[in-house]
Amino acid sequence: MIYKLLELGIAAIAAYLIGSIPTGYLIVKAKTGQDIRTIGSGSTGATNVKRVLGKNYFFLVMLLDALKGALPVVLAKLFVTAGASLGLAPVIAAVAVIIGHSKSIFLGFKGGKSVASGVGTILALNWMVGVIIAIVWGIITYTTKYVSVGSIIALLISPFVMYFLHAPIAYVGYCALGAVYIVYLHRENIKRLIQGNENKVR
Repeated sequence: MIYKLLELGIAAIAAYLIGSIPTGYLIVKAKTGQDIRTIGSGSTGATNVKRVLGKNYFFLVMLLDALKGALPVVLAKLFVTAGASLGLAPVIAAVAVIIGHSKSIFLGFKGGKSVASGVGTILALNWMVGVIIAIVWGIITYTTKYVSVGSIIALLISPFVMYFLHAPIAYVGYCALGAVYIVYLHRENIKRLIQGNENKVR
């Protein structure tokens, strides 16, 4: 029992540290010397990176953040045996990595909104659900021109897609909690959407 708890604890800490790697911050700092936390929304995510470096770096940071989200979940699936029948270890890793991205220990517990990392975790839990969520995000973002709208809707439907594809209940629960957390991180975007002054993708 103690060994299993230790195993889960190590998985959570490792996932949090991986999630805390501030990819957007590091890339902007390396390219321009600027601190992205002082620009635009102050987020380290891909959308704010786009304001500084353009769309190519937007996609690069999205890809890196998605990989950052997927890696700890894949490692937990492969190497952590505790709670394997319930899918517990991958879910703990997924929760830790999105917390790490949004509350990075390397940036004074600040970060991004965990959308790309969240999608990465979902891809690693169930690739079909991840692909569906990514497609929904792309379609809604393209049609509305709001990254925040695409992100919120895509993540909100994720627990339902997990459920209908008969994923473990722990995965469904993770997606539900993750969706609520990501909506909370987008609370300022939601206010701007209501006020009509949210930035569009151009």
